[in-house]
Amino acid sequence: MLDVRRILLFTEVARRGSVTATARALNYTPSAVSQQISRLEAEAGQPLLERHARGVTLTDAGRALAERGERIERELTAAGNELADFAGLRAGTLRIGTFPTVGASLLPQAVIAFREARPDVRLTVRSARIAGLWSMLENREIELSLMWDYDWCRIDREDAAVTPLLDDPPALLVSDRHPLAGHGSASLADLSGDPWITRAESHPVAEALDRSCRAAGFEPQIAYEAHDYQEAQAMVAAGIGVALAPTLALEGIRPGVSVLLLQPPAPVRRILLVRMADHALTPAARAFAGLLRKSAATRTSRI
Repeated sequence: MLDVRRILLFTEVARRGSVTATARALNYTPSAVSQQISRLEAEAGQPLLERHARGVTLTDAGRALAERGERIERELTAAGNELADFAGLRAGTLRIGTFPTVGASLLPQAVIAFREARPDVRLTVRSARIAGLWSMLENREIELSLMWDYDWCRIDREDAAVTPLLDDPPALLVSDRHPLAGHGSASLADLSGDPWITRAESHPVAEALDRSCRAAGFEPQIAYEAHDYQEAQAMVAAGIGVALAPTLALEGIRPGVSVLLLQPPAPVRRILLVRMADHALTPAARAFAGLLRKSAATRTSRI
């Protein structure tokens, strides 16, 4: 039988790439860490690490065990958080997740209403990319989370309960000096010859732009990769290019930018409320979900 504590220690060594760094982080001696790893290798009946002067590398067996160790860590964290819920240690606390564009648009109205209705409940909001939100849901660090998807990447997990809140269509951003400024609407084909400002680091909106432009019969010429929508707006205002942005990302339009409705077809993203299917919501979470639905209904009437 493998010792779980040694597996977790080994996982930390694999994560840090060094016995010394792991010992320093956990306040152990390097020899103590090495001894525990050696015992784990004896239990496993094969080497898990290849030791060298600058650190360690994992064997194939070591990589497989480290992946298992990551999952064990997540499950233990989730178990601890769930037991804390059962014990009442989190009474009066609601933990939710969100992402930036919704955190700046849809969420505030629900937060204000919730705090007025339930001033005794401490509300904690965590903002992250989709992968981070899933991790927090799985670990029970949050009870529910706002998320999004597109029709080519629907959230379809048997272990998750998904409630659609609203559709968030994209808009086109052009400089006030652009020939189409003031036209009210345009198609992607109308802008096929323009340079484009997109989102950096393989952001989902960049994929939405690529897919939509290809469907319209052209490849977008990328002039700038922005890290947020305010930066994208600044580059649009400067005339570097045009941009595609979800409507909920356009809470504040800077001077020099014109917003055009995107004529169909358009890559509409769904805004969703997600929880783990095996985790019943607390009364506070159910109340907050209801306020989010109201906030979404108000937004839908304005989009």
